[in-house]
Amino acid sequence: MQQLRSLIEKVAVTGANMLITGENGTGKEMLAREIHMLSNRKNQDLVTVDMGAITETLFESELFGHVKGAFTDARADRPGKFEAADNGTLFLDEIGNLSYHLQAKLLTALQRRSIVRVGSNTPVPVNIRLICATNRDLQDMVTKELFREDLLYRINIIYVEIPPLRERPEDIVPLTEIFLSKYGKLYDKPSLKLSKQAKEKLKVQPWYGNIRELQHTVEKAVIICDNSTLKESDFVLPRKKKTHPKEVTTLEEMEYNMIKQAMDKHNGNLSLVANQLGISRQTLYNKIKRYEL
Repeated sequence: MQQLRSLIEKVAVTGANMLITGENGTGKEMLAREIHMLSNRKNQDLVTVDMGAITETLFESELFGHVKGAFTDARADRPGKFEAADNGTLFLDEIGNLSYHLQAKLLTALQRRSIVRVGSNTPVPVNIRLICATNRDLQDMVTKELFREDLLYRINIIYVEIPPLRERPEDIVPLTEIFLSKYGKLYDKPSLKLSKQAKEKLKVQPWYGNIRELQHTVEKAVIICDNSTLKESDFVLPRKKKTHPKEVTTLEEMEYNMIKQAMDKHNGNLSLVANQLGISRQTLYNKIKRYEL
């Protein structure tokens, strides 16, 4: 993590496009915000876009904006995310969920350094620093023709991978203490600390949900604790993931398994997965977020 910090400090001031990868919950958006604050654009806006949450029909309007009358509900001119991030930083989260044909539209905007609002023919120059993030293997997606190689080159000038929390157990207790301070103030329980047994219990957990899972666990512990020193029993930890098949006992487990199997079958192609399951891409994306797949 010290090496990662050193790299970030070197490249943040350059303005080069960056790609951040890592499992869900590792803090990719947090790192993007840190890069922005260390850059020469820190006094301008950081605009965040969740690419998986944007429907294909609204993609151009959301990113590039539209003019009045461009479509039924376009009652006034509206700038998109690119214009909102002009002279600042544009953070595209979950870039790996963008469908192949929309990747070409994004690439065109990046190459031309300008956008055209929906319903207009006038190019609008934009000056942005682009940071993208994903939990997927984009190089593997390029091999399977699910992601454009030319777009990958464009967004991947500087590559940063955040290791999962289980690979850096020395960070678990310091992060826990940060969250203890935060939630202790929020729930009017200041001066909270960890017992030795609690520290040991937290350090041996796999934390498949990474920092996000740890944060939620600490918040729950702060809420239920009765003393200023949190004991091992104050931390309600999730069941460890099993590698062998288990009996499905709830509808939620059945739904989780069906989505997971479909994603494995189609190598994470959300359009194909949604097709197989008979649901919309947006509904699928919401479920993926819910189950942290």
